[in-house]
Amino acid sequence: MAAEKGPMSAQREMKERNYWHRPVTIIITVIGVIAIVTLVTVLVIQNRTIAQKYKYGIVLDAGSSHTSLYIYQWPAEKDNNTGRVEQKHNCQVPGKGISSYTATPLKAGESLISCLEEAKENIPRKMHEETPLYLGATAGMRLLKLENSSASDEVFKAVDKTLRSFPFSYQGARILSGQEEGAFGWVTVNYLDDRLKQGLETTGALDLGGASTQISFVSDDYDGSESPDNAVSFRLYGNDYTLYTHSFLCYGKDQVLRLALAHQAESGPKAITDPCFHKGYNETKHYTVIYDSPCVADRKPQIVSETFIHLGGGNFTQCQEVMKSVFNFTSCTYSRCSFNGIFQPPLQGQFGAFSAYFFVMNFLNLTDTSLPIKTVMQKLSDYCATPWTQIQREHDIPLKYLAEYCFSGTYILTLLMEGYSFTSETYSNIKYIKKIKNSDAGWTLGYMLNLTNMIPAEAPDSPPLTYTSYVSVVTVMALLLFIIFLLALYPIWPKCTKDPKII
Repeated sequence: MAAEKGPMSAQREMKERNYWHRPVTIIITVIGVIAIVTLVTVLVIQNRTIAQKYKYGIVLDAGSSHTSLYIYQWPAEKDNNTGRVEQKHNCQVPGKGISSYTATPLKAGESLISCLEEAKENIPRKMHEETPLYLGATAGMRLLKLENSSASDEVFKAVDKTLRSFPFSYQGARILSGQEEGAFGWVTVNYLDDRLKQGLETTGALDLGGASTQISFVSDDYDGSESPDNAVSFRLYGNDYTLYTHSFLCYGKDQVLRLALAHQAESGPKAITDPCFHKGYNETKHYTVIYDSPCVADRKPQIVSETFIHLGGGNFTQCQEVMKSVFNFTSCTYSRCSFNGIFQPPLQGQFGAFSAYFFVMNFLNLTDTSLPIKTVMQKLSDYCATPWTQIQREHDIPLKYLAEYCFSGTYILTLLMEGYSFTSETYSNIKYIKKIKNSDAGWTLGYMLNLTNMIPAEAPDSPPLTYTSYVSVVTVMALLLFIIFLLALYPIWPKCTKDPKII
């Protein structure tokens, strides 16, 4: 019979069996737990959300009818890689476009001061000196350059002087080519929609200003070999794009109004009944409002009175015929053309129509392109037939702009359907847009992205795991390593012995 165990023997056996109470084991366990907690804490702190720091850029869009200032911002730590650029603020410069200050060029520079002061308030003071400032002039200054090069230079001197007086990093002012304006507009639309980064099918860009209009899109049928002057090649985010783009100088809505009036005033009449203006409209105007532009200067009759009476006819169908008269559809030396002998490949995909396209069609409540084109035209026809007195009662906006919406709407539909060859089936591919994700659609963002190299040619490398997955994997691996470590110590742990035998 085995001897009974004494108190000391039982206590010793309990200690041997409960080896977790041994000091060495307790120390190892505590160190392991501390190591895991420290590792997870460091990971969380290292990747904690901190106050975002931004960089900024300013672009002034010096258009034919007005100038706009845009401020853009992007995360400072992702400069020149993956940081998303967004519009922070915009300011409309008071007065007309800088090309209108030929007689008083100093005022062109002075007109920009109020918006530049706003820029100072909207950008942190410590970031002023490293914020790039650009000014791009478009069709208005292109026309002035053609008409009076020295006057254009004087305007730029005044603008340059004002821009240099502000604390930003001034990068210069210049006239954009029509091709650049169209291409940068396309970049803006597709960048804001994340189509470039994700490699999705791109959206075409339709831009309508006061002095020119641009169309830009990617077509599978266009590789740039036919009419290479219309081709712009990009490599963005690892994808190659051959963009078709063309700018029609003198085909902005303000210049087309001159062309349309010039067509109706070929004989220099003292009165013009214009079907593109409402019945009851009656204004005495100087002929200079028609012929003071290089777009129509060669159409001025030899004998013409100083003034004419501009009367409204309010007839949409007749207005369409007037609009068609400003296009040349007969001359084309390419496989296919839009108008005026300009090559255009087949339209493809969706299109974003912005600037005057949006503002005019939004006023007319015709931005819904899911409506059949016949319905759109009927609604516009009804609007054009509305008497001028009724139009004035129903809308509280400056009469100059109010009087032109029938004309502008008819021109837009004629340009899209007759000029660019959209059809009743493809009209719904157009989307009238003002903003995309809180940023204005237009060429300015694309221009700044190009000058600051914010869009990489190659797709940036992405981490294989998200932050949450990364922390989870590291934590699990740490636990596994700790368990393996404990198991590795198992051979040196005290063993549970059997009851001693009595000899």
